[in-house]
Amino acid sequence: MNGEFARFVICGGIAAAINWLSRIALSDFMPLGSAIVVAYLLGMTTAFLLMKFLVFGKSRRQAHDEYIRFAIVNIVALIQVWLVTEALVKYGFPAIAWHWHAEAVAHGIGVLSPVLTSYLGHRYFSFAPAEREK
Repeated sequence: MNGEFARFVICGGIAAAINWLSRIALSDFMPLGSAIVVAYLLGMTTAFLLMKFLVFGKSRRQAHDEYIRFAIVNIVALIQVWLVTEALVKYGFPAIAWHWHAEAVAHGIGVLSPVLTSYLGHRYFSFAPAEREK
């Protein structure tokens, strides 16, 4: 594992923990699907800041451009997290009679599912070096 990917995994782990823990708290106030989305946005903003300053080099892009690109990659990952979580809660875990903290475990697996695709998306799109002006 190279240094950049290791930093990505550590920073992503911190953001994922914020995502996962906030989803648990938010589930007291809203349905699971909505809590997943709000928690994901909290985790995504945390991840953006950590990735921008601790993982990827300067891209020569404006911060808002990086954030928009970061959000695009994360929309794809959000869909993946939501599908994995909902599929496990509604189909996977009932099929194997898993009941112990089913939503929390499913969401944890869901949050981990886009690690590689997100790394590649952020490295080659979100924080990819901007072309120099000619």
